[in-house]
Amino acid sequence: MHEMSIALAVIEQVEQAAAEHGAQAVEEVLLQVGELAGVVPQALDFCYELACADTVLAGSTLTVEPVAARARCVDCGREWAVGMPPDLACPGCGGARTELLAGRELQILQVRWAADPVLARADQEG
Repeated sequence: MHEMSIALAVIEQVEQAAAEHGAQAVEEVLLQVGELAGVVPQALDFCYELACADTVLAGSTLTVEPVAARARCVDCGREWAVGMPPDLACPGCGGARTELLAGRELQILQVRWAADPVLARADQEG
């Protein structure tokens, strides 16, 4: 389960940014995850919640923005959604020389700091 290592890496980066900005709590983290990144969203959400305990991210929400995998044929230029499992043969000309355009993303897009850490955590508890 590499979702725990991903969650820990996200938390480490956000904690570092929080320290640099003087933020005391986080309300939401928006994470972009490509279809081919091999991440199970439910497992990532579970790991994130566990790993956030006793950090500035405790009680925060992890929002995952999925990115569909897309490819382009080098020979004919056609673009298509490769799907899962990925189909990298061009549906137009059958060519096998493809360029992956999207689908491997795994990046923090946005962090929303909590304006009032006490209220943000109380709102999320129940």
